Amino acid sequence: MSTSEAAGAVTTTGAVDTAGAVETTVRDGVLRIVLNRPDRRNALDMAAVGALVSTLEAASTDDTLRVVVIEGTGGHFCSGADWVSSNTGDKGDSARADEAGWADKAPKPRPRPGSVQRRTPVQAHRLVQLLMEIQLPVVCVVRGWAAGLGFQLALAADITVAAEDAQFWEPFLQRGFTPDSGATWLLPRLVGLARARDLLLLGRRLTGVEAADWGLIHASTPTGGLAATAAAVIEQLATGPTVAIGLAKRSLNRNLENSFAQALENESLALELSSRTADFREGLAAFTTRRPPSYTGR
Repeated sequence: MSTSEAAGAVTTTGAVDTAGAVETTVRDGVLRIVLNRPDRRNALDMAAVGALVSTLEAASTDDTLRVVVIEGTGGHFCSGADWVSSNTGDKGDSARADEAGWADKAPKPRPRPGSVQRRTPVQAHRLVQLLMEIQLPVVCVVRGWAAGLGFQLALAADITVAAEDAQFWEPFLQRGFTPDSGATWLLPRLVGLARARDLLLLGRRLTGVEAADWGLIHASTPTGGLAATAAAVIEQLATGPTVAIGLAKRSLNRNLENSFAQALENESLALELSSRTADFREGLAAFTTRRPPSYTGR
């Protein structure tokens, strides 16, 4: 549901959660997605996940967009999936979750058996897949907690910048259930099995500084400088050769599972497509005349 307006104007795009838990705006080709449940540390319930999926699906075919940004309102990025709103059990469960600040006070009926198995592939798992598959660069800006699904959003993004005192945590086993949303695939590839076990099996929490040192995110910065650091990254991506960036992203993610020969084939295809763009011609002209390129994303 995007609308076309003059350059620089702000518009909404995609599906906006009717409860206001997900807010989206577009300015100068930047789709900014804001998680807006500060009273629940921006935990994502089913409606919010659905809104994010719909928004990213719409963005994937929107030729006016050049970068996607995800951030949280208030002092936190995302405390994970809101299990309480979708799977509340007895009053004891609600009380324990309420102590963590993530729960409704009144218990709700349990869903029927198999509900998690049915909905996870088209909700949390689909969301993480979209972040990795969309041929636009995705930037996450992390303050405060990035836990569970929130951690996976930060891992699946192309560039994640975080405040030095941000907290990254995989709480699954500490809550008595197994990891989801790609945690067991993403973490070993980013930090190796030993550190993945430390995070998933032992529940180690990392600050933003540690997450950057481990290679889980792009960079950490003092809280006061986070907005400026993120803005510089977003500006670079938003003014870059969008098609080539998207194809390079696609090759990086696809080739994690490919043979060297398959990787070379993917690179040849990406090169063929990117060399047909106006940005490719602009890049060559700028190199020839020794001036900065002015890319249009076309």
